[in-house]
Amino acid sequence: MQLFYSPTINSTETSFVFDKEESKHIIKVLRKKENDILHVTNGLGFLFTTKIKLASDSKCTVEIVSFEQQEQPKFNLHLAVAPTKMNERYEWFLEKATEIGIQEITPIICEHSERKIVKTDRFIKIVESAMKQSLHCFLPKLNEPISFKEFVKKDFSGQKFIAHCEETNKKSLKNELKSNADCTILIGPEGDFSVKEIQLALDANYIPVSLGSTRLRTETAAVVACHSVVFTNE
Repeated sequence: MQLFYSPTINSTETSFVFDKEESKHIIKVLRKKENDILHVTNGLGFLFTTKIKLASDSKCTVEIVSFEQQEQPKFNLHLAVAPTKMNERYEWFLEKATEIGIQEITPIICEHSERKIVKTDRFIKIVESAMKQSLHCFLPKLNEPISFKEFVKKDFSGQKFIAHCEETNKKSLKNELKSNADCTILIGPEGDFSVKEIQLALDANYIPVSLGSTRLRTETAAVVACHSVVFTNE
């Protein structure tokens, strides 16, 4: 099955028109024609089965044949991950975390961050593409960048963890995770969190955790944390 995405398709309509860019992709690139079946999601858990009624490369129109709503996960995984120096590494994390099954992502700017300015336009496209490729019907929420200090001031439900490399008492993430529980995890930059940032997180009731016995890159640590949470909830 090939999955298409449009945030504006909804269950109250009987037909839907793709925008010009997606219409051109469907008709010119994929060579779809009238009466072909397309599967579409709005990123909110709905999967629509549609049939092409007008095969126009500027205004592809489909009839909504049926739809179903997927069950929402019983947990919310929110990863707050510092941007990497190379954008490609962060994009790799976004792609893999979306495939695995994350719900929310926030880029956090830390004291040791080598990249302080983040543009999310391309990141959004990476997440959308990964959702379609992995046949998920829930689009992860990608927040605007925020400073570490401001992020830890926010109130989050469920479990809260900070993964860092300092030689202090830390617990194993996999042993601390609870199933069907919301979870927020902080992942630092290449230079790790500063001692001050770690203390701010501890003061905000984040639990210090280890992701294993080896030192991981930022993007690898984020993917490991994501998989650990999703695996715990299977």
